[in-house]
Amino acid sequence: MIRVKEVNVIGEDGENVGIFPIKEALAIAQDNNMDLVEVAPTANPPVCRIMDYGKFKYRQSKRAHEAKKNQKVVHIKEVKFRPNTDQHDFDFKLKHVVRFLEAGDKAKVLIYFKGREIIHRENGEKILKRVAEATEEIASIEQASKQEGRTLVMILAPKGQKKKA
Repeated sequence: MIRVKEVNVIGEDGENVGIFPIKEALAIAQDNNMDLVEVAPTANPPVCRIMDYGKFKYRQSKRAHEAKKNQKVVHIKEVKFRPNTDQHDFDFKLKHVVRFLEAGDKAKVLIYFKGREIIHRENGEKILKRVAEATEEIASIEQASKQEGRTLVMILAPKGQKKKA
């Protein structure tokens, strides 16, 4: 698949072998039962490496698998409130927010406005402020309240996480 006349060949041990015509470089690789892989196509002449390509792809996939195993996935859990939510309902939903934060997930608090409730945006702001005050010991505000259409949105992150906003 390499379509140039000459290539700079690097051996399997990582040392520079020299500049060879493509047919000669392929012959060297086949003598060693290896593949000729183009690693720097923009160089002049292009750089090719003699290696076992199957083994290289296998190691690459293993490294990617190990990296994926070590990363922590953070989910964003949503809790919806209304601007005129009563105390008991507020407390009930607040327990959910606290549970999500203690589990290490982020909590997205939504205030959904219906009809003409949007006129009284300050009622929604009050609820978001109450949620922030109730969870200030275990959570930090990652995204302050912001209006998206008919909803007010605030994102809380567990205190152990770095603040991005």
